[in-house]
Amino acid sequence: MRDAMNRRQAMALGTGAVLAATLSLRAGPARAAKNNSEEAIKAFTRGKEPVRGKVRLELPEIAENGNTVPMTVSVDVPMTEESFVEEVMIVAEGNPNPGVISFHFTPSSVAEANTRIRLAETQNVVAIARMNDGSVFSDVRQVKVTIGGCGG
Repeated sequence: MRDAMNRRQAMALGTGAVLAATLSLRAGPARAAKNNSEEAIKAFTRGKEPVRGKVRLELPEIAENGNTVPMTVSVDVPMTEESFVEEVMIVAEGNPNPGVISFHFTPSSVAEANTRIRLAETQNVVAIARMNDGSVFSDVRQVKVTIGGCGG
């Protein structure tokens, strides 16, 4: 029994180390008292205007429950030492706090992540990818929420 427990702990630590090395989840840079998605995006892009394209945001058109909405984001770029996605930020325009999550990548990563997010109401969800050269790309999807997830 003790060997099985040690193997599970080692597997959990190994999985955590791999995730920590390639992907870091944290609250977006604009965790504020009120939603100001434009300011969050401006801070993330360092004032640059995001270009539509290269980013693919996958969300259901209708979310029956805003508490757990499946989401996948990917960026169609080669991940090399010279050119790679540094970070992808997800912004929910109708949530109390706009910065839902940020994903950090390295050149050895695959520029794709999936998770479940919480949406307060029907709203646009924006994905912004910042490249290592400072260029930024985006995608936007509207999700119709039938039961709110952030206190609704």
